[in-house]
Amino acid sequence: MDRLDELAIFVRIVEDGSLARAAARLRRSPPAVTRALAALEGRLGVRLVDRTTRRLAPTEAGRLLYDKARGLLGDYEAATLGVREAPVRGLLRIAAPVQFGRRHVAPIATAFLDAHADLEVELLLSDRNVDLIDQAIDIAVRIGPLADSGLTARPVGAVRRLWVASPAYLEARGTPQTPAALSSHEAVLGTFRTAQSWTFARARRAAVRVAGRLRVDDVETRLQAVLDGRGIGQFLSYQVADALMAGRLVRLLRAFEPPVLPVHLLTKGRTNRPPKIEAFLGFAAERLQALPVLADTIRGSAARGTGRPRTAPNPGSRKPAG
Repeated sequence: MDRLDELAIFVRIVEDGSLARAAARLRRSPPAVTRALAALEGRLGVRLVDRTTRRLAPTEAGRLLYDKARGLLGDYEAATLGVREAPVRGLLRIAAPVQFGRRHVAPIATAFLDAHADLEVELLLSDRNVDLIDQAIDIAVRIGPLADSGLTARPVGAVRRLWVASPAYLEARGTPQTPAALSSHEAVLGTFRTAQSWTFARARRAAVRVAGRLRVDDVETRLQAVLDGRGIGQFLSYQVADALMAGRLVRLLRAFEPPVLPVHLLTKGRTNRPPKIEAFLGFAAERLQALPVLADTIRGSAARGTGRPRTAPNPGSRKPAG
């Protein structure tokens, strides 16, 4: 076996976290991939991966080789790009949050399909933070601070958590001026335990317990209930941008809003990514960065809470948002 090919197999094994998955991606038999790894470990005289029943991970020596192999393979790819133009083809698997995926990622994915006849796209919409390696995801849209996972993150904007209500509800029940005032209001909640308390900035109590008779596990249905005057709701800014602009919702408690949540495109590895991934990253990043809802410039009817809008800090990479 060509030793460059051997390194490419090792890199794929590390990125996929599975011999079987790497074999499927490379269109080789699992025994052939296993033999390539064993031959590489035998020649170097070190163990390159630790295996468990569920997945494998590189050893310290394996991670060192992985980093160097990625650079070497990237240099090789760069050297050959002038000789041939790499085609954008194959299956591209993209993960995104449900509502954001429906509204913003799906149109980008279909436009990308129109530009590349030999490409297929699988769009997986879930509000869970899926594991890119376990789920064989090529690109994921992630909203919120990032864990130090070794993934490559490309920032495309930011959103923030907002509290909103309909004008009719506020006319009937009054407008809360502080988070503590929510105790006398009806909330439209999600079904998670964390939905029973809302976290505010610069408040006497950061976490404020709220109560409501309606709990809904779907964002769109919960938003409709708030539009119908059923109570106050907590949403991400992109989810309520249109309703705020149209005056159908009022933004509350602006002085107590927490910092912005960064939005990133996540991929595995930093170099030598397949052409389909490189092409979609540039295509999607340009269009997402142009979205007003990711610029944290939500306007609309004036907030009836206290305080002024704050300048959004630059999005960063911290703990996962969940």
